[in-house]
Amino acid sequence: MSATLPDLSPFFLRYETLAREADAAFQHIRAQFPQEVTCAKGCASCCHALFDLSLVEALYLNAKFSQIFPSGMERFAITEKASETDRKLARVKRQIYRDSRDGKDSNAILHEVAAITERCPLLDDEDKCVLYEYRPITCRFYGVPTSIGGQGHTCGKTGFKAGGRYPTVFLDKMQERLAQLSAETATHLKSAYKELALMYVPVSAALITSYDAQYLGIGGIPKEK
Repeated sequence: MSATLPDLSPFFLRYETLAREADAAFQHIRAQFPQEVTCAKGCASCCHALFDLSLVEALYLNAKFSQIFPSGMERFAITEKASETDRKLARVKRQIYRDSRDGKDSNAILHEVAAITERCPLLDDEDKCVLYEYRPITCRFYGVPTSIGGQGHTCGKTGFKAGGRYPTVFLDKMQERLAQLSAETATHLKSAYKELALMYVPVSAALITSYDAQYLGIGGIPKEK
């Protein structure tokens, strides 16, 4: 008999609290700088950036995707786009690994990665997110000044000027909270994989992965046949 997944709803509720905090921070900055924050429906430039999801985010997005699109042609179309995107990103990551192995400067690698864009598989034909209400926290901060790893970032379509003094969201702090929540989620799962909480995946992988007991290492690590 295969193991079943434990109830993750308490962790998802805590994740949703973090998402609401992200929304509140965004709206607070927008209220102060309405002319600078230019986000509007139909603008999807931020939906081509590359970023990874923590364990709890990936599990949450996957669960919501299955809830909203349990079957049918819409689900098939999204998973087809996600699979193609995931293949492209796998090639990018292999190149990053080779460059790092060959001694290429890490800052140069990061600069090249930052310039790579890939359309999010959750965008529909009208450039609208089909899971907007449940979008990742990173998506919720696009459009306002952010800082991660000591580096400032602002969407090029906003009205924020370089060198200006603006409220800034420090994403490192949010990522720390997500990492802690992911660690607690992994402990709750009683996974046999010790580093499960350290797993980060792109949106595309989160959509197409089957987060079943075997994948998560619940009930022990499967023996190779």
